[in-house]
Amino acid sequence: MNKHKSATILVMLVILFLFGYSSSYAQEKPLNLEALKKSALQYSRTIKNDSLRVERAELVKKEAFDTYFPEVSANGFALYGFEYLVPAIPTYLPNGIDNLYSLGATATQPIYTGGKIKLGNKLADLQLDSQRISSKTAIDSVVLNTELKFWQLLKIQEQLKVVKAGKTYLNELLKQQEDLLYEGLISKSQLLQVKVEKSGVLVNELELSNFRKIALLDLSLYVGIPFDTTLVAEKGFNENVIPADLVYASPTIDLPNNKFYQLSEKQVSAANLQVKNEKADLLPQIAIGINATKLGTFTNDFNTAIQPIAFGTLSIPISAFWGKEKKQIKQREIDVQIAENSRDEVKDQLTKYIMKNWYDLQTANKHIQYSKDKVAYAIQNLKSQRDNYDSGLSNLTDLLNARQTKEEADAAIVNAIADYKQKEATYLYSINELPIPNLDN
Repeated sequence: MNKHKSATILVMLVILFLFGYSSSYAQEKPLNLEALKKSALQYSRTIKNDSLRVERAELVKKEAFDTYFPEVSANGFALYGFEYLVPAIPTYLPNGIDNLYSLGATATQPIYTGGKIKLGNKLADLQLDSQRISSKTAIDSVVLNTELKFWQLLKIQEQLKVVKAGKTYLNELLKQQEDLLYEGLISKSQLLQVKVEKSGVLVNELELSNFRKIALLDLSLYVGIPFDTTLVAEKGFNENVIPADLVYASPTIDLPNNKFYQLSEKQVSAANLQVKNEKADLLPQIAIGINATKLGTFTNDFNTAIQPIAFGTLSIPISAFWGKEKKQIKQREIDVQIAENSRDEVKDQLTKYIMKNWYDLQTANKHIQYSKDKVAYAIQNLKSQRDNYDSGLSNLTDLLNARQTKEEADAAIVNAIADYKQKEATYLYSINELPIPNLDN
């Protein structure tokens, strides 16, 4: 009775295990690269901050435009004395005055400010353009990082498949070894040799499984989706990659249209405008305005009508010609030289960066072809060694070495294709041709 009960429990456990195993595969959730890109663009805090910076720059531009209009201000003044401020004057002022108020409004329109208003608007426009370019580079960067993380996950995922295939092969070989040992055709050491090989594969499988979870967590956090170990990169590897020398026959170095170079040019333009802005402080300032004022008392003992007055002002900064303003101009001129040197450095570094990415892409393409040749050799070699082993023409060590070579070749082709995809994305990013998904679709 106990034996029957134990057998029943064992069968139930096996059924539950098989059901859970099959369910885990049925519940795998695919990860689509394009969908991940869209999710990353919507989630990225960097992009959100850049959008806010663009919005702020637009407000700065509006603020600068408002300086073209007159400045209007209103003022009031009230006074109360404990004694009469003005004693009573018979006939003219029967009662003394102990309080007084003044109400006024002033409008001032700058006529000439040395060009500072116009320069301020140009600087605001320049800042807005720079922020818009910076926002676009942030979008490109998020898409690139999403691609790199996706292909890294897919690389580990495919490597895990390779290791599992090797484990399956070793299980079959181990079964054969057990049969041969049972028949007395091999020694136990040969069986143990296969078991040791399988143990190494199991360790690799565990490591890759953990690496996959870390890569998946990294991707999930970056694109803003819940972490779930059942998530699986959807797109498999296609070994028929179009040769890079056909798609990208020569590197594209179009610096004037490159966002990174454009930002450095904007910095030079901003530095030149700052020099002009400092020089404007040496020029006269001319403004005109109108003022209206009313005086009176709260007791109506004395009141005046509103008195409009027009006025003009002229300010000449004489001491600025030898004071701190001259030193500030020199500082701004040095800033221009620094910006120009930085722009030239960006030009050189960007050219080198694009060329390096292009050469890396060509090398990655060659690695794919080399890996294909290696896989073809490994498949044929493993088949030959298995036939020779079954025929007694080679030993177990040669067969296990051939199996390991096949596993290494399969892993190499996976790495080569994933590396190519990563290099391709990096190259397209460097030349501003990385495809950006449309969030409206």
